[in-house]
Amino acid sequence: MPLETLPRPATRLTEAQISSLVNIIRRAARTEILPRFRNLTEGQVSTKSGPADLVTAADTGAEAMIARAISRLFPGAVVLGEEGAAGNPDLRKTAAKAELAFIVDPVDGTWNFAHGLPLFGVILAATRFGKPIFGMLYDPITDDWIFASKDGPALQSEMGRPNRTLSTSAGGALPGLSGIAHLSYMPEADRRALAPLGAEVARLGSLRCSCHEYRLLAQGAVDFVLSATLNPWDHAAGVLICERAGGVARFLDGRDYDTGVTEGYLLSAPDEATWQALRDRIAPALGL
Repeated sequence: MPLETLPRPATRLTEAQISSLVNIIRRAARTEILPRFRNLTEGQVSTKSGPADLVTAADTGAEAMIARAISRLFPGAVVLGEEGAAGNPDLRKTAAKAELAFIVDPVDGTWNFAHGLPLFGVILAATRFGKPIFGMLYDPITDDWIFASKDGPALQSEMGRPNRTLSTSAGGALPGLSGIAHLSYMPEADRRALAPLGAEVARLGSLRCSCHEYRLLAQGAVDFVLSATLNPWDHAAGVLICERAGGVARFLDGRDYDTGVTEGYLLSAPDEATWQALRDRIAPALGL
């Protein structure tokens, strides 16, 4: 039987619903993801948009399992998975307009996963009309998850231990910042324009895994994340968790995050002053 439905209007998930979602993600990882880690056969890995854009049997198996379970718990909710969106692009628009949608990245960091690197995760977000109301960043290797609701703190949870409240870093001036920028996914002109930024901050890199990049941001281990690829399965959960950890996440043009936005640059930072300093450096370089 499904859990209680969300009150109208749907603004938050109950603790029981969140607990059920956590269990769904953990079961999918144990059943569909971890048994295939470093155990993929040639026929279980294929490409999508290019040679570095991989999909594995773990991605499709986990997404199918998670989608079925969520649909049973929340009848009528839209479920948008990364692999489902590849076959039905209109599903993304449907989810952005839905009163309640669940957005799933079943194996975020598939390239890492397929190459045997233990740096991948599962991302789950719940949205209301394109705005995140719940986010979860799960690490199958350590079996711990960072999560937040729109009206609560960002928490890190692990079985058998009390939840730990997370806070973003202290931020500061550019020379002292460490950040993540997905330069390889940007147009060539923008890559060239932003290349000098790497010499102006303390450290600039990428993990090829939004799940762990946003986890580091919420834990205060990095100071910012900049992305030009606005897939909601990569960002909806992380943006909410960043904000509930005390940070700021907006598009460079100042708009608040919305899963319906498909073009532009998304910048997440630990506080308003740091966000503005980064924006003032990055936006002019991009001609914005």
